[in-house]
Amino acid sequence: MRETGTQQVEASVRLPDRRVPGAVAGLVRACHPEPTAVVTALVTALAAASGLGPARCLLVAGAVLTGQLSVGWCNDRVDHGRDVAAGRTDKPLVDGVLRPHVLSRAAGTALALCVPLSLAVGPLAGLAHLTGVGAAWAYNLGLKRTVLSWLPYAVGFGLLPAFVALGLPGRPWPPGWAVLGGALLGVGAHLTNVLPDIEADLAAGVRGLPQRLGGGPTRVLAALVLGAAAVVLSVGPPGPPGAAGWAALGITGLMAPLTVLPVPGRARSRVPFLATLVLAATAAAALLTRGVGLGPGPGSG
Repeated sequence: MRETGTQQVEASVRLPDRRVPGAVAGLVRACHPEPTAVVTALVTALAAASGLGPARCLLVAGAVLTGQLSVGWCNDRVDHGRDVAAGRTDKPLVDGVLRPHVLSRAAGTALALCVPLSLAVGPLAGLAHLTGVGAAWAYNLGLKRTVLSWLPYAVGFGLLPAFVALGLPGRPWPPGWAVLGGALLGVGAHLTNVLPDIEADLAAGVRGLPQRLGGGPTRVLAALVLGAAAVVLSVGPPGPPGAAGWAALGITGLMAPLTVLPVPGRARSRVPFLATLVLAATAAAALLTRGVGLGPGPGSG
């Protein structure tokens, strides 16, 4: 007798336990390691460039890391049934490396750690960061299925500069270009991240903004949004962009086709999303090379 989708999900839950090393590897895979590592590294580097001391930079790194881990693990846990139905054997919950309750506990533990780490940077800074993390959880828990699917990304990434700046002496609000640039990067990341899954999402009833637009328009919109982010982060800070700023814009121009053109023979290619991470790292590197931070000083705005 053929199993229903629900029975298949239940069968995956009853898989035998695996060895601990396999579970650890599964947790690493389930946390969406590339964006988790890139976001944590970039925000920590921005904190150091803005004048936060080593101890506070470690707090920033810990808060961002645990926040990103909680969001990634929550995402895979919430999407478990849909991933099973779509045959996503690249997911550790689907291939049996992890059990759902393990991932649920990991997400809850990471979120619980994120709260005190965020607040230790400063009350207002912690509130800004936790608001962004909360927006990401709201995306996982339902907003991803609505036309406002882009909003949690804009809020979450736009508030990362605020997290750093509000942890500085005097608790200054970050310059507008930093908030806008972060928000644009977040929206672009959302668009390119969803691209490979649009057809499967529509079949599962997920109708966020990219799914409603379709693959072609989403690629064009992603390129426009990411291009705007690169321009804002290059020309927004005070003073001329300099060689680093123009180099970042040049690299962005070279990366743009990777976010627009589909990869032949690879409908589920992650190249557009990985290109987005490279673009974000390039923009951040240009800022750091120019000595631009978020604190008081000639390069801070």
